[in-house]
Amino acid sequence: MKKAIIAKILMTFLGSVAALTPNQVSAQLIPQPWVSVGGIDGDITYAVGARALDLGVEVGSGADGATGVDVLKFLSLPVISPYVGLGYYSEDKGVAVSGGVQVSATDNVFVGAGYNSVRGFNGQLGIKF
Repeated sequence: MKKAIIAKILMTFLGSVAALTPNQVSAQLIPQPWVSVGGIDGDITYAVGARALDLGVEVGSGADGATGVDVLKFLSLPVISPYVGLGYYSEDKGVAVSGGVQVSATDNVFVGAGYNSVRGFNGQLGIKF
């Protein structure tokens, strides 16, 4: 009888602790925006992006006035987050592939480096809320 009561109390306690503990997913619901500056063939390229739930979207301008959007998939590791992406750009640039990595610099700031086949190599600076 005592064992059954202790087991019920323990299960209730552990369930309550688990329910009240903040989890990683709720923190990922707030988008993490960034800006990106890079270059390809002597042209400067720009982009802005945001990430939530290990998915990201980046809108950028490349060489010859090409503009487009990339959809990114992140792999969340404790400090570093590599990503790959696929996008589409105007001015007959067509499909673009991209990849890179973002690294937490502080609790609220991250930096990154990446490559996009239309926008070239780029550096990123972003914030976490």
